[in-house]
Amino acid sequence: MASSGFRRSVQANIALAMSVPLLAGCMTPAARIDQRAAADSLSREVIHGEPFRHLTYFRPGRREGDRVLHVYIEHDGTPWLSGRFVAADPTPRQPLMLDLMRLDFRPVLYLGRPCYFELERAPPCGPLLWTHRRYGVEVVDSMATALRRFLATRPHDQLVFVGHSGGGTLAVLLAERFPTTLAVVTIGANLDVDTWASLHDYTPLRGSLNPADRPALPAGVVQRHYVGTEDRNVPPALVHAYASSHPGAEVIEIAGFDHTCCWRDQWPSLLAELHQHLSPP
Repeated sequence: MASSGFRRSVQANIALAMSVPLLAGCMTPAARIDQRAAADSLSREVIHGEPFRHLTYFRPGRREGDRVLHVYIEHDGTPWLSGRFVAADPTPRQPLMLDLMRLDFRPVLYLGRPCYFELERAPPCGPLLWTHRRYGVEVVDSMATALRRFLATRPHDQLVFVGHSGGGTLAVLLAERFPTTLAVVTIGANLDVDTWASLHDYTPLRGSLNPADRPALPAGVVQRHYVGTEDRNVPPALVHAYASSHPGAEVIEIAGFDHTCCWRDQWPSLLAELHQHLSPP
């Protein structure tokens, strides 16, 4: 749990952030994401987890009878402003996972995180849930509940979790909760939360789960962890260290790529490689 001093600091900082008005006529990050999803004919639904609500976008696959669902989880967004002030709205300004999902022609679900996308402004939401507790058990539990409720009405036989950065962290944590997990695919994922915070001299993410401390996923789950050789946010060495203690985790370095560039250009071919890897011999 955070100290009382940290709580007072968070409250003061978020009040400061909220006191800065949006420029007239500007769309919020959540509104821009809605607009992009609507342009691609994605079905929008808010699903109740426990105790949070979750924004989702869904599109069925183009091939009839495709029963493998790709679950996309976005990065951490904007938890802090200028690295000092807690953001009033952590919703991603550049939703890489939404962009990649739009290039995927299999059944896809964009699973939103608690307290993002302007769904909640009051308790149980609060800044700890997009700062120190961003990968906390209450976050993972609620996302898992929302996904189960989605699957109760639109069943799929197997799941592929896909996440970028902190979304990759959550992808791994969610995968262990679903026996129908077929694969986990991450891009620049923070798979050792403690080492990552220490590397950047950040305050430890107390209250967050750490994939590096979790048991290895079942041997039958395919794990492909992509990282750019130029990634300074999540260096390749951090991902390799995770893989060294988690059998079955494969690390694929992409030369010249960094934390955000140039995954959109490469995504269709990476998806094709994934499904060749998943296809039975």
